Amino acid sequence: MDLLSLRYFRAVARREHISRAAEELRVAQPSVSRTIARLEAELGVPLFDRQGRTVRLNRYGAAFLIRVERALDELDDGRRELHDAAGIDQGSVAIAAETLMPLAHLLGDFRAAYPGVAVRLLQSTPETMLDQLRTREVDFCVASQPLDGPGLETVRLRREEVQLVVPAGHRLADRERVSVADLFGEPFITTGPGHWQRVLLERLFAPTGRRPVIACEGDEPAATLFLIRAGLGIGLGPALAREATAHEPISWVRLDAPGCFRTLSLVRRADGYLSVAAARFRDVAVAYYTASKGAAED
Repeated sequence: MDLLSLRYFRAVARREHISRAAEELRVAQPSVSRTIARLEAELGVPLFDRQGRTVRLNRYGAAFLIRVERALDELDDGRRELHDAAGIDQGSVAIAAETLMPLAHLLGDFRAAYPGVAVRLLQSTPETMLDQLRTREVDFCVASQPLDGPGLETVRLRREEVQLVVPAGHRLADRERVSVADLFGEPFITTGPGHWQRVLLERLFAPTGRRPVIACEGDEPAATLFLIRAGLGIGLGPALAREATAHEPISWVRLDAPGCFRTLSLVRRADGYLSVAAARFRDVAVAYYTASKGAAED
């Protein structure tokens, strides 16, 4: 049993698909199939149930995967720790977020301070971020809503008010405050289910027994304000976006409803090795949001 066999097994177990695992590993499919067959022969039990080209992790494979994940994670952490101790390179950091907009200026500061650190960014839903933390695909998630899971460590970066955004000339543009009832029938520009804007919108409407009218939904929260500016509907926006769109022909109106806030948090696995590069990113992120205008409200 060698490390290559274990890595091949983990990839197939995660995907439950030989071809997709081979693509991820960048090797030929027959090589993966032969490696899994040798591993099963060595262990003396089948790890997958097979039906044609479909493979499903069986109870033996599920039990073995827990041990393999733990062993490979420990070895990967050990390699990073040795690299840090020996100063072989300046490392890398992988970050996932629902929207990349809150990271733009922060990462500019980070790259200026640590130009040798490789940065990898992924845009993910909260569900995907939890999986990426579980598999250690990323070091951190910048979450716009709580990420709940065992063994997670969370640092709050910023708590900011969320307001209603309407195009110039809209009937609500000159109001200081509006209620949710004022929004009945209005077309909303929002994100898809699961994203923080959509979750908050549905939570605001839930007590009324009504559902928001969704005129447009997508996976890019940063596009919402520009579609509102074009007059396609109204939407929700955080204070951070208001600062960045001060000169746009849109109006921001306070919502007279509880819980109209977004909390940005930095989330990582508490049991994972914190590399020097990752620790530096965490420190820069905390310092950036502590110093930024309108940072965390208590």
